[in-house]
Amino acid sequence: MPLSLWLSLAAICAMGAMSPGPSLALVLRHTLGGGRLPGVTAAVFHALGVGFYALLTVWGLGALIVRHPQLFQIITWLGAAYLAWLGVKALRAGKAGALVPGAVLTTTRQAAKEGVLVALGNPKLIIFFVALLSQFVTPEMSILAKAIIVATAMVIDGGWYVLVAVGLSHSSVLPWLQRYAHWINRVTGILLIALALRVVVGPIS
Repeated sequence: MPLSLWLSLAAICAMGAMSPGPSLALVLRHTLGGGRLPGVTAAVFHALGVGFYALLTVWGLGALIVRHPQLFQIITWLGAAYLAWLGVKALRAGKAGALVPGAVLTTTRQAAKEGVLVALGNPKLIIFFVALLSQFVTPEMSILAKAIIVATAMVIDGGWYVLVAVGLSHSSVLPWLQRYAHWINRVTGILLIALALRVVVGPIS
């Protein structure tokens, strides 16, 4: 995979990971309720769930492109619509949402279990990955290239939420996130809508 193409993939995966939602709320809750270790554990196990969905998506996309190109196009457009909906939702979120969780006592074991369940319990991740990875997966793509795509999605997701957990172990970070939550939501919303438009235009080359 060319470096320029991988950088595009990494940027899009980072955008998806940083978007506010239940995953961010999960990491915040376990970090505030149990400290750095449960927060990092939740982040790592969430990334494993994300990697599982990314693997399923990569395996299925190539075959779908070859056997049912029209169906693949419809699914891609639905994925783009979902990205746009996420963007509009982020724009309308304001300061509310995942950045103001309630802190409850937690353990590392609970964090691991909930990290996986939040990822696997969100089938919309499949739609999200179809919209994203349709820009990069081709029928003739090698196994190594597919593995790089899956690893990129998993490492970026886990890396971002580990940074969130580590950062939140310093008490000054959460107030800053809460103060600027509306700007975070607005920027994320605009980027997600732009990504949806990019998906409709066609694959990145």
